[in-house]
Amino acid sequence: MKKNRERFCNREREFVYKFKVGSQCFELRVPLKFPVQENASHLHGRLMLLHNLPCFIEKDLKEALSQFIEEESLRDYDREAEAALEAVKSGEVDLHQLASTWAKAYAETTLEHARPEEPSWDEDFADVYHDLIHSPASETLLNLEHNYFVSISELIGERDVELKKLRERQGIEMEKVMQELGKSLTDQDVNTLAAQHFESQQDLENKWSNELKQSTAIQKQEYQEWVIKLHQDLKNPNNSSLSEEIKVQPNQFRESAEANGRVYEEQRKLEESFTIHLGAQLKTMHNLRLLRADMLDFCKHKRNHRSGVKLHRLQTALSLYSTSLCGLVLLVDNRINSYSGIKRDFATVCQECTDFHFPRIEEQLEVVQQVVLYARTQRRSKLKESHDSGSRNGGSDDKTKTADRNYLNILPGEFYITRHSNLSEIHVAFHLCVDDNVKSGNITARDPAIMGLRNILKVCCTHDITTVSIPLLLVHDMSETDLPHSCPRCSTCEVTLLSEMVLAWG
Repeated sequence: MKKNRERFCNREREFVYKFKVGSQCFELRVPLKFPVQENASHLHGRLMLLHNLPCFIEKDLKEALSQFIEEESLRDYDREAEAALEAVKSGEVDLHQLASTWAKAYAETTLEHARPEEPSWDEDFADVYHDLIHSPASETLLNLEHNYFVSISELIGERDVELKKLRERQGIEMEKVMQELGKSLTDQDVNTLAAQHFESQQDLENKWSNELKQSTAIQKQEYQEWVIKLHQDLKNPNNSSLSEEIKVQPNQFRESAEANGRVYEEQRKLEESFTIHLGAQLKTMHNLRLLRADMLDFCKHKRNHRSGVKLHRLQTALSLYSTSLCGLVLLVDNRINSYSGIKRDFATVCQECTDFHFPRIEEQLEVVQQVVLYARTQRRSKLKESHDSGSRNGGSDDKTKTADRNYLNILPGEFYITRHSNLSEIHVAFHLCVDDNVKSGNITARDPAIMGLRNILKVCCTHDITTVSIPLLLVHDMSETDLPHSCPRCSTCEVTLLSEMVLAWG
């Protein structure tokens, strides 16, 4: 059949067009190669321009050219079809193989006959969890998650104690060596001991890291298998053991409080709420809340174990797979890791409780690094094209050199996103890169940090994130120098500052 197609296609046919200009008759002959790859309108325009044809034949020439191409193409299709039928009749082509090929092509290109995509394990587990968390088994799920949380917390506590003992012992050894420095020991001995201490710390940290990783993996597998089994049992109304499975387990919140012998008093929060309307013609209403708290308080599981905390955790679990997600903005540096600053504190909070729905924070950061590396490679190729124009501007050239030095660094105003199901009040974390300009007090509407916040709000609008927590004045630690007024901090100043920030974002 391919030979027949090659035989009928790739042929030249001559297009003949006759027209009169006054009493003179003219004839236009143009060889065309079929199948015609060029658009008929484009080909018609080229003919008019190339042969300097009069404008009054433009419409008639276009119609004649289109009709000629259509008729000749149909003839080729008819000849090809006749040749294919002859090949089938003569036995050159297997009829059954041809029929199966046609059926497969039709099924793949027609939506109503196409096979549905097989759902992934994550999608199945998400649907199952969503059903269970909105059922009487929700309290059982929360108690099971809390049991896992207590287990991991105890493991982390043992790790911290062992690391603390190791550092204290190494500190005593180093103090003794420093006392003998210059007497019986040299600088080389001190450096050797420091290297041994560092290696010992690394070995111990790696040991506990692997143990925590293994424990969380086991917990995640056990939890998901138990959730799937419970959902299957719920579908069977005749299952007599169902009531035992969803029976409320002993309240670990109360047990932990009684075991400690005291209930931790939560620090009283200072907060104030406002409702504003933004927009010139079509106004939209937004609820704003000023709250004095650490940003990580929205992530930590509370230790006072009150019933209100459990209900709050239930609210976060209920909205995990919904159109009402909660987000948090963290101000970070330009390095994608979890080794310093608030990034380390945030990663520590994430490690305190196993995430049963999303990858670990370290795995998500590795994916982000790969994406950033690919994006930087693409951006560098574009920067090379505009290098001459950018070299005239010293600032742009420095930014280009900075981006070339480290592909894994992000620029101020850029952000990356991580997903979580194991945090107290949030589901999504926006890690926004900022520089020291946010502390200068001269932020404008075009500052990279403000532009990054605008992009974050766009992502929130398109991905059903209805609640976003943002650090006021774009700093995590407030001080007197951060306030533009010399008056004591009051609600009037905060409302004015917040309104200015909202108008800048809008």
